[in-house]
Amino acid sequence: MDPSRTDTRPPTASAHVDTFARDRLPPPDQWPELRFDLPELRYPDRLNCAAELLDHADAGRPVFRTPAGETWTYGDLRARVDRVAHVLTGDLGVVPGNRVLLRGPTTPWLAACWLAVLKAGAVAVTVLAQQRPHELRTMCEIARVRHALCDIRSVDDLSKAEVPGLAVAAYGGDSPGDLLRRPAPGTPYPAVDTAADDVALIAFTSGTTGRPKGCAHFHRDVLAIADTFSKHVLGPRADDVFAGSPPLGFTFGLGGLVVFPMRAGACALLLEQAHPRQLLAAVAEHRVSVLFTAPTAYRAMLDGLDGHDVSSLRRCVSAGENLPAATWHAWHERTGLRIINGIGATELLHIFVSAADDAIRPGTTGVPVPGWHARVQDEHGVPVPDGEPGLLAVQGPVGCRYLADPRQRAYVRDGWNVTGDTYVREPDGYFRHVARADDMIISAGYNIAGPEVEDALLRHPDVVEAAVVGRPDEARGQVVVAYAVLREGARRDAEALRAYVKSELAPYKCPREIVFLDALPRTATGKLQRFRLRVDGAPRPR
Repeated sequence: MDPSRTDTRPPTASAHVDTFARDRLPPPDQWPELRFDLPELRYPDRLNCAAELLDHADAGRPVFRTPAGETWTYGDLRARVDRVAHVLTGDLGVVPGNRVLLRGPTTPWLAACWLAVLKAGAVAVTVLAQQRPHELRTMCEIARVRHALCDIRSVDDLSKAEVPGLAVAAYGGDSPGDLLRRPAPGTPYPAVDTAADDVALIAFTSGTTGRPKGCAHFHRDVLAIADTFSKHVLGPRADDVFAGSPPLGFTFGLGGLVVFPMRAGACALLLEQAHPRQLLAAVAEHRVSVLFTAPTAYRAMLDGLDGHDVSSLRRCVSAGENLPAATWHAWHERTGLRIINGIGATELLHIFVSAADDAIRPGTTGVPVPGWHARVQDEHGVPVPDGEPGLLAVQGPVGCRYLADPRQRAYVRDGWNVTGDTYVREPDGYFRHVARADDMIISAGYNIAGPEVEDALLRHPDVVEAAVVGRPDEARGQVVVAYAVLREGARRDAEALRAYVKSELAPYKCPREIVFLDALPRTATGKLQRFRLRVDGAPRPR
C-alpha cells in the first residue's frame, strides 16, 4: 500500500498524561481508510496545531475584529493565548489530555481560549452558547469533562447542568477569580510537543435526532481541513476579512472563522449576533470579503441587499444543508457572486465535496475537494452506476472516530465514511444531492426526494423556507407533507401553492398537505429538524 496515500503507521508516542480520549477511540479495524494524497498533508509525527496557526503570521497583522471596533493583532493573540495557557496549566491544574469545555458567544476571547487549550496539549470540547443544561450534562458525561472555560454571560446553564466535579473558570467578569484576571507569567508559553495524532478536539454532532456523538479529531486534522478545502477551493488571501453566522461550537464556524483565516494569515470579524440583516450590515461596515453562512441566510438576505453595500465580498460559502439551485441563481443575479456550495460533516470536520468559480454547477454540490475521494454506493457498499442514487461515501485525510460509541460501525463501512446522504454522481463527475437517506419518501410505490419538492416550493416568490417530510398513510404507505414559511404579508393559500408545485413537478410529487408555520424547527446550529415534523404531534393544517 502506498504510504503517501494511506496512513499505515502505528500511533506516535502521545504527549497526553490523561489518556482518556485516545483510550476511547474506536478499534483500528473500525477506522476509515485515511488518505494523504497531497504533499502538504504529509505532516511531521509531532505537531501542535495551535502553535502552527499562531506562529507563522506577522505579529502586527490583524487577526480578529469585533463590531465594537476592537482589533487584535497576531502578536496580541499570541500573548493572550500564552497567558491563558499559563493559567490553565498552573492555577487550574490542567494536564495534557484533559478535556476542557469551552462555552460562550463568538468572541476573540473564546477563540483565544480554544487555542490555549490546544497549545497546552489538552482537548478542546467547544459547545454552543445556546445549548441547555441537559445537553451540556450529556456531552460532559460522554467526554468526561472536568474543566470548563466559560464566558460570564453563559455560566448559568452550565451551572444548572450540575456536572459532577466540573471546575468552571469564567472570563469576561470583574471578580479577582476571573480567568483573565488571575496571576500568570508574562512569558511565552512553550507549546506542548503533541503527536500529530493526539486528540486535539472533541466535536459533538448537532443532535438533529438521538443522543449526540462525540467526534475525536487530531492535531493534524485541524490543519488538513485548511490545506484541502480552504487552500484549494476557497483560495483565501492574507488581506481577506472573514465573517459568518456559524458559531465556533459548530465545526463549520470553527474552520471558517478561526482555522482558515489564521492558516492564511488573514483576519476574521467575530460576530456575537449574526442573523441575516446583521450579516449584511457587518459586510457593509467592515468590508467583509469572505462570508460563511447557511442557504437559508442567503435567501433571507436577498430582501435586504438594496440597503447594504456588499461590493467587498468576493467569496460566499454555503454549507450545513443543501443549497437549492433557486437560491444560488437568485443570489448570483442580485450580487454577481457565485456561492461556493459544499457538504461537510462533524465526523469529517469540514467540507469535502465542493466547487468554486467556473467549476460551479448550480444544483450540484460539486466534486471531491483535492485530497478527498467520494463515490456513491448501495447499502452493501457496492458502487452504483453514474446517474443512479445511492449513499455518499468519502475518504480523505480526516475520518470518523466516535468516542466509545457503537454507532461507529454504521458510519464507517469497509474503510469508507458513509455520511447518511443520498447522492447521484453525474456522468461528468459532479455530485448532486438527492436527500438525507432518511428524507426519501416512498408513496404509492414512487420514490420522492423531499429536498426536490422543497426546491420547487422555494421557487415560489412568497415562500421563504420549506420543509417536506413523509407522513404514514394506510393507503399509500406515506404521503408528502410540506411545511412552509411565507414572506410577511403573503396570503396563506395552500391550494394555490399546491397548484404551483404541480406546474413545477410531476403530480405524484405534489404535497397532499401544506402546513404554514411562522418558523421551521432548527437546531442551534441552524440545521433543519425534519424529525420534529414527522412525529404524531407535528402541526396540521387548520
